[in-house]
Amino acid sequence: MDPISLVFYAAVCGLLGLAGPSLGTAPIRLGIGAVVGVVAVSVLPFVHQILGVSADYSFAGP
Repeated sequence: MDPISLVFYAAVCGLLGLAGPSLGTAPIRLGIGAVVGVVAVSVLPFVHQILGVSADYSFAGP
């Protein structure tokens, strides 16, 4: 994982964890976490583009 992605996801998870207990019961927090994760994955390519970092992803197959 590149450093930009690592810092980005650490920030998203840290902020979500900070707000966690005040978000309600476990199923509600799980749903909110899933939505935040999908949004974070959707936004990350734009963060790479803004920072001018190439996001060359490759999948190593068997």
